Amino acid sequence: MLWLFDIRSLLILIPALLFAFYAQYKVRSAYAKYARVATRRGVTAAAAAEMLLERAGVSGVKIEAVRRVLGDHYDPRTRTLRLSRPSSPAIADVGVAAHEAGHAIQHARGYAPLALRSAVVPIANFGSQLAFPIFIAGLFLAYMGSQFGLTLLYVGIALFAGVVAFTIVTLPVEFDASRRAVKALSQTGLVTREELGAVKEVLYAAALTYVAAAAMAIAQLLRLLLLASMVSGRRR
Repeated sequence: MLWLFDIRSLLILIPALLFAFYAQYKVRSAYAKYARVATRRGVTAAAAAEMLLERAGVSGVKIEAVRRVLGDHYDPRTRTLRLSRPSSPAIADVGVAAHEAGHAIQHARGYAPLALRSAVVPIANFGSQLAFPIFIAGLFLAYMGSQFGLTLLYVGIALFAGVVAFTIVTLPVEFDASRRAVKALSQTGLVTREELGAVKEVLYAAALTYVAAAAMAIAQLLRLLLLASMVSGRRR
């Protein structure tokens, strides 16, 4: 079972971990920087989202508050846009709200990558819960000499591949939502040119977290494949 802590497999994770820490620092730093600076027009995050949705001809989307800081998200199942600071006129909050409105517009337009991500969600949730327990069980059984253990190893890897697929499919969805947000904010004049630069900084930092999540998932998948290869090689 010491294979779990094999130095070669652990080294695969280090670059992705460092990138993940950097991405978290960037998003928190950028958000904190502009969460205290109000837009000149003073429009709140919720009002900005409503304006962008109305301008895009999208109706029936509810806007609710969520307590978790940076927990802003759009739920396509209930057509609900949840904002952590809906009454804030800060540049960061308006930018994030515009980004989430971008997701609602994607949903209304039938944006294919969003539909694909929604379809992959159950697979990713199933894989994230069972992949590692099955893989570890496979390691244990393989160590005991069981051929079935090798089968479990690759079942665990296949399940985790669903998680990797979800993180990769998420990337175009997030980048497109940010693109829509920046374009809409610019066209409506809800923010000035200088404020638009700040919005881009916040959304770019947020995008890094999704890239980091994908990199981490890919690195973890490579680690599992390496461990499985080591176990298979030992049995030959």
